[in-house]
Amino acid sequence: MSKFNHRMGRTTLNVLSGENRANQQVVVNQVKHAFLFGCSEFSTLPYVGGEMDAEQHAGAEKRYDLMADLMNYVTLPFYWGRYEPVEGQPDRVRMRKAAEYLKARGMTLKGHPLCWHTSCAPWLLEKTNDEIYRIQLERITRDITEYKGLIDMWDVINEAVIMPLFDKYDNAITRICKERGRISLIRDLFKTAQQASPVATLLINDFETSESYDILIEGCLEAGIKIEHIGIQSHQHQGWWGPEKTAEILERFSRFQLPIHFTELNLVSGHIMPKSIVDLNDYKCDHWPSTEIGEARQAFEAAAFYEQLLENPWVQSITWWSFMDGLWLGAPSGLVSKDNTAKPAYKALHDRIKGQWWVNDQIYTTDANGNITVEGWKGVYTASINGQQLSFNIE
Repeated sequence: MSKFNHRMGRTTLNVLSGENRANQQVVVNQVKHAFLFGCSEFSTLPYVGGEMDAEQHAGAEKRYDLMADLMNYVTLPFYWGRYEPVEGQPDRVRMRKAAEYLKARGMTLKGHPLCWHTSCAPWLLEKTNDEIYRIQLERITRDITEYKGLIDMWDVINEAVIMPLFDKYDNAITRICKERGRISLIRDLFKTAQQASPVATLLINDFETSESYDILIEGCLEAGIKIEHIGIQSHQHQGWWGPEKTAEILERFSRFQLPIHFTELNLVSGHIMPKSIVDLNDYKCDHWPSTEIGEARQAFEAAAFYEQLLENPWVQSITWWSFMDGLWLGAPSGLVSKDNTAKPAYKALHDRIKGQWWVNDQIYTTDANGNITVEGWKGVYTASINGQQLSFNIE
């Protein structure tokens, strides 16, 4: 029995009727995985906004082609301070263009995040706590409603474990979290998001993978908050977690029996960040190159990590953060290099996602009733016969 049997399915469909419907060959091809293999892609905004020079534009198109050949899922940036740097003037034109461009390339989209103490809008600091709270809830309703049908997945709250304790700088969200408490805040955020779109996929998301996050989720569920998806960040700049730590984290969060999304994954292909660094953002490095040895290590770790996550039936998505080297913390943690060349890790994942875990040109023969029974990875497929093509799903 395959360790990925829970990712597989089968369906019977009728492809022919009338005479000569038996013993006809049908070619079946997979079009899309049901599992969400994704990445963050923030450069799409300046791309659709016409803000790139000719060289950057050509590089972006090459990168998006590589992305579309591997991924089916993209996270877009809704950091409040960047999305709405001036009150009442959100970056909706570029964001909609970017979302429409990516969706046209077959991507499922997620907005990240709706509430976070970091990258918060600075103009909120001029407000009272009651005003901040009201505007935060209004922001959730506005953005979910505005992009409904285009973006139907959201990180509702990001990094709530440390939110009331955050003291690097003053910000509006830490203020209201301190005053009202995390569970009270989370309750109102999720209630507002669910009212704005009852069908949206809504996540709580955190970099904290210790028992502190378990306890917060448990407290929210016991308080009756309708959390249905758990987001886990996995920034591994200080070294791959390895199978033991990964298994321990999966076991703890699987106990909630809720879908798990690995929302922010990094594995570096250069030197490993020192273990002494507590906040990854504090690490400053003038030059952090990708190396041949590091790229081989990254490819091995990426393949092993993805395989282990896919074995767990609660995991629904994996998001690589970011797709290209250097885009987060300057780390060589992308799947493509800065010149938009696919790295060994990209190729290792492609061999699996579009190779071992994919159905391509599979030949079936119709039975006496013109039916075929197709088995494969859950997702979207086409069946081709006599110049005609049918689309179907395996669920």
